[in-house]
Amino acid sequence: MQIDIVIPNWNGKDLLRACLDSLKQQVFTDYSVIVVDNGSSDGSLEMLQSHYPEVLLISWPENRGFSVAVNAGIKASTAPLLFLLNNDTELHKDCLQELVNTAEKQKQADFFAAKMLNFHDHTLLDGAGDAYLRGGVGYRLGTMERDSELYSTPGQLFGACAGAAVYRRSMLEETGCFDEDFFAYLEDVDLNLRANSRGKICWYVPGAKVYHVGSATTGSKINAFTVSLSTRNNFYILLKNYPLSLLLRFVPVILIYQFFWFCFVVKKNQVPAYCKGLWDFMVNAPKIYAKRKQNLVKQTVSNSQLAAIMKKAESSVIDSIMARRRGKGQGNVLFSAYKKIFL
Repeated sequence: MQIDIVIPNWNGKDLLRACLDSLKQQVFTDYSVIVVDNGSSDGSLEMLQSHYPEVLLISWPENRGFSVAVNAGIKASTAPLLFLLNNDTELHKDCLQELVNTAEKQKQADFFAAKMLNFHDHTLLDGAGDAYLRGGVGYRLGTMERDSELYSTPGQLFGACAGAAVYRRSMLEETGCFDEDFFAYLEDVDLNLRANSRGKICWYVPGAKVYHVGSATTGSKINAFTVSLSTRNNFYILLKNYPLSLLLRFVPVILIYQFFWFCFVVKKNQVPAYCKGLWDFMVNAPKIYAKRKQNLVKQTVSNSQLAAIMKKAESSVIDSIMARRRGKGQGNVLFSAYKKIFL
């Protein structure tokens, strides 16, 4: 089964080169690579044209965002499997083989999550697939935990991080691709939620190892850019994807998440960026509300089933966070209380 690899890039020349070189070392070779460049000025285009002529290159003079870039790559692809890959990654030589083999065996699954490991310390997890908080955000399971047997077992989970995820073309044709209004951040959470609302299945593939640098494009995990977009897109997800009954049902957990997110923003001195995110949401709310109507009518599972899926996903998040904190010798009183009351 052929697979097309779509890599968005913005001023990541050196990282991208390492990523492409790791693809050349793959055991599985029936693949094509599409790089979508978002207005890089660091010589990325020249490097690709000189050293990687086999790569299909799509380029624009400006940064149009992650969602637009990957959608363009998906549109240009032809294979039945699509592998979205961040430019700040390198792959174990068996990664593609593991993903394709699993897609052929697990025919009931619609998309697949690779095991993402810390680039600098391969014993440390970056994420073992994505779960979900009902406050409207995703969470990479196992992040900052030591890799262990717990994260070496394949199986079904809520979703996949778009930094290393395989999608069947047939699924994307049904659910739609990434929402381009998100620009960047949480766009994969939105897709995961849409997929679950339509009964789609994500499968975790621990044998597909991807080594991830993380936040290489924006320079740090927390900055004005990430806080503003994350705040805005969090509200986009709630407005676009939650039926009214679930929105009302989850008000307590939504408020709890918003309270702690705001506390975190204050701690990081990013209140202006947070306010910008809120303002951008309010300005664009009518557009997102129109998408809500189109989106909810395509839901195929019942509201109670969707609520159960989301609750199970959040429970796995809390378990993962508590495990990480225990490993650091930290307490879990608040998380234990939250789990007992709300889960």
